[in-house]
Amino acid sequence: MTNDKLEKLLEQRKAIDARIRLEQNRENDRKRKADTRRKILAGAAVLDEASKHPAYKEKLYKLLASFLTRPDDRALFGLPALPETAKQESKPEPKPQAEHTATLPPADGEK
Repeated sequence: MTNDKLEKLLEQRKAIDARIRLEQNRENDRKRKADTRRKILAGAAVLDEASKHPAYKEKLYKLLASFLTRPDDRALFGLPALPETAKQESKPEPKPQAEHTATLPPADGEK
């Protein structure tokens, strides 16, 4: 195979790889949009049911109160903000990193 032929094949492969990535991205976008739409429709159905049945609404809001932690999310449902202690309990505290105390051995010729 000549160099020109090899270069042409490599360019074709690069172009095909780019088209594959483009199609994969389109498919991922389609899946993400479908998932978002499912969530919106399910939420609309649940909220509609809650508006018709007070007992169901009470259970739903108890679930939301235990599930939602961000103040802006809670506000969407008219839930009070969590106290600071509850916020801290829901987030694990970062572990302190151990201090590095090991020493390196002397380089050759050093003592």
